[in-house]
Amino acid sequence: MMRRWPLNQAARVLRGGGVIAYPTESVFGLGCDPFNPIAVHQLLAIKQRPVSKGLILVAAFPEQFAGLIKTPTAAQARMMADHWPGPTTLVMPASEAAPEWLTGGFSSLALRVSAHPQVRALCERFAGPIVSTSANFSGASPARNATEVQRRMGAAIDYVLPGDVGGLANPTQIIDASSGAILRAG
Repeated sequence: MMRRWPLNQAARVLRGGGVIAYPTESVFGLGCDPFNPIAVHQLLAIKQRPVSKGLILVAAFPEQFAGLIKTPTAAQARMMADHWPGPTTLVMPASEAAPEWLTGGFSSLALRVSAHPQVRALCERFAGPIVSTSANFSGASPARNATEVQRRMGAAIDYVLPGDVGGLANPTQIIDASSGAILRAG
């Protein structure tokens, strides 16, 4: 059973503009409030990742992405229903409201509705989607537990949500929801 205090603390840090580490389906992720450009740029600086690559957002349910993407086509809606919640990130056409610091200047946005119970609970406590990128410096292997996060990035992170990653050996797959092309195998 998940303890409420760590989830509440993680949500408070997110609302305060902080960067957290948290367990996902396969690795620990770094997250922040996607609508806070200062927090996003802090996360990118910690990770040493250029804004031009764009970021993945994770949510508890699809409605948390409201306003960020264009109305899905019937095929895209089927893809969402087939893959969510689950370990699949879908690249969807971004709306005009999607900030460039999330899209990286692309016309799309990468989104996932997680099946990981802690990720879902965190997004529910935060009341919105959060950024989801692996907890590692660019080019390094991702951390798979809280101890690795603390050892590698501890001083740079505002909070590490304790918990266990899901059972996936590889990062989640990424599919272009418009073409069906697999952009990253899971």
